[in-house]
Amino acid sequence: MSDLATLGQRIRHFRGASGLTLDQLGGRVGVAASQLSLVENGRREPRLSLLGSIAEALDVPVAALLDPAPPTERAALEIELESAQASPVYAGLGLPTLRAGRSMSDDTLRAIVGLHRELARRSREAIATPEEARRANTDLRAWMRTRDNHLPEIEAIAEEQLSAVGHTTGALQHREVREMAERLGFELVHVGDLPHSARSVTDIENGRIYLPPASVPGGHGLRSMALQAIAHRLLEHQAPTSYAQFLRQRLEINYFAAACLMPLQQSVDFLRQAKADRNIAIEDFRDAFGTTHESAALRFTNIATPHLGMTWHFLRVGGDGAVSKAYENDGLRLPVDVTGSTEGELVCRRWAARRAFDRTNRTTEYYQYSDTPEGSFFESTQIGTSATEEFSITLGVPFAESKWFRGRETTTREQSRCPDASCCRRPPQELAEHWSGKAWTSAKVHAHIFSPLPSGTFPGVDDRELYEFLESHSAS
Repeated sequence: MSDLATLGQRIRHFRGASGLTLDQLGGRVGVAASQLSLVENGRREPRLSLLGSIAEALDVPVAALLDPAPPTERAALEIELESAQASPVYAGLGLPTLRAGRSMSDDTLRAIVGLHRELARRSREAIATPEEARRANTDLRAWMRTRDNHLPEIEAIAEEQLSAVGHTTGALQHREVREMAERLGFELVHVGDLPHSARSVTDIENGRIYLPPASVPGGHGLRSMALQAIAHRLLEHQAPTSYAQFLRQRLEINYFAAACLMPLQQSVDFLRQAKADRNIAIEDFRDAFGTTHESAALRFTNIATPHLGMTWHFLRVGGDGAVSKAYENDGLRLPVDVTGSTEGELVCRRWAARRAFDRTNRTTEYYQYSDTPEGSFFESTQIGTSATEEFSITLGVPFAESKWFRGRETTTREQSRCPDASCCRRPPQELAEHWSGKAWTSAKVHAHIFSPLPSGTFPGVDDRELYEFLESHSAS
């Protein structure tokens, strides 16, 4: 609709510059003035032949009419007003639609559009709440479960990009990532002063993608962040207006990056061979493509069901036992709150995701069988460390699938009755009786509960910091 509105505004602009009325232009192109009025008001898309006739009558090239930029500031404001009044936010107010007629001054139009911008900003700010994020994430996880965590449409885009830069085998090189960006008209620039609220910044006007200089060993971090920024352009993402849209976009760019770093056919061939050898190990998959353990485990979940015929579960759990990321399609009951959200919930102390923290030697994967009310599962867990915490990455499969995995000979087995509180959450009766009322703990305060998103463009980017960053680098 905005494209048609801009086209209509440009036709009106050039008609006015030519001194023609609607009737006069209609007479030249053989169309009724009422039909031309619909075109100029963005209500009807003209045929290409009519567009050519209009351009000829106005003595301008067709390209001048199709230019995506509004012809004047006034035209841009009129288009923005019409778009704002068509939004669900404005429709929900039950107010009449206001047209920017000739009698409306530019200052009045600017004021009305400014009010709409503030209304939209406050609406975005109102939904930027942890509760909204949790609901949106729960819905997204359920949607991915219906697709077995597999997105073939993004796999196809990744394969096309890899083919275009000649990548056929082995770990994806920084040079190949840079060539992908260049094919889209962008230069990768590493800087040390990115806005605090941004992982990367894409300067569309100057064709630059700004990335941080730091990286995890092996360069995975830099390649992944560059690929995520590239994905926003390839997938034609627009600025998100809700948590659901923001989280969906984040999932898609992460998926694209993984599909480039661990290409589908190479990954399937590798895992099928490992399955044939009864020696599937996430650490081998990780090392073959030079990625992180978490990325390799998540990539396995993209492939396992459609290409290996396996169901699975994935967990990222903090040292305190709280879930930060979880997926499953094998029936494992994840801990959830009343809204169905699992993030922040505690997993059973007897699951591998928590038992792995008890080991002294954490350099290798930890294997165990976990018996739960939903069945028995084989689990492989690796401990990782971020800048702020330790965490575990767990990939699990139903007992019947353990025969394909390294570590299946483990004798470690744990019994879990969760969500029964007597399993591991409620203290044993003798301990409760002995210590109840005899101790006092000064609990830690989780600072993040006091940290709302910064004001500005949803979902929390500091606009002033962002624009000052772009301005400072645009001249370099």
